[in-house]
Amino acid sequence: MPRGGDWGERVAAAARERGLEPRIVPLIATQPPANPVPLDRAVARLVAATPDGRPRSRPDVGAAGRTAGYTWLVVTSATAVTVVAGRVASLPSALRVAVVGEPTARAARAAGWAVDLVPDQASAAALVDAMPDTDGTVLFPRADIAAPTLATGLRARGIDVDDVVAYRTVGTGDEPVSLDTVPAAVLVTSGSVAREIARRMTPLDPGTLVACIGPGTASEARAAGLDVHVVAPSRSAEALLDAVVDTLNRTAPEQEGTP
Repeated sequence: MPRGGDWGERVAAAARERGLEPRIVPLIATQPPANPVPLDRAVARLVAATPDGRPRSRPDVGAAGRTAGYTWLVVTSATAVTVVAGRVASLPSALRVAVVGEPTARAARAAGWAVDLVPDQASAAALVDAMPDTDGTVLFPRADIAAPTLATGLRARGIDVDDVVAYRTVGTGDEPVSLDTVPAAVLVTSGSVAREIARRMTPLDPGTLVACIGPGTASEARAAGLDVHVVAPSRSAEALLDAVVDTLNRTAPEQEGTP
């Protein structure tokens, strides 16, 4: 398991429920943005609205000439939820929230947010298609390495987007990762995890499954030089664990000693 913290604890518990023995080896971590000013401005604008979400009678005007307040908050990761929730006690009641996928929706609801939109497909492109038209501005707090799909897609529809780096994804070190036992599987939950596995854990044992959380991550894993054995049918850690268990159960009797 490539991440620790709350995510690691939650997924470790889910792994144990499925009869797996989780081993957390943090390969990536989050850090504040290198330049915090855009995020600070976005947070100030987010809270510079009345409780019903309307701009105050004498609205602030930022450097870009836009008045206070947003119509939508769009998040594509639980980490983005954590960052915003850590800075804002509550969201304006009229602000609408859109998320990519049920795991992010769960994180948003756990933060006390009402979630208005979750697209059928857990992808930025699906969220672009599902978003309704709006005359206001959409706040998109994201990782520094996030693909431009969402912001570019919304702007192509004529929607104003405040695209803000909320956190950085960084590796946890440079030294090779050495494990005392050969893992039956390694979980690949993002392209950044795939690159860190390739950088610090290869060559993997031939019997180790490389399990990716979705087709996009699988493509990034292959681009990093990893062989992909398992792809989850949906972008959730639970679906990924289920796919690992299914593959191990199907292959273990025929390939003794390897997954």
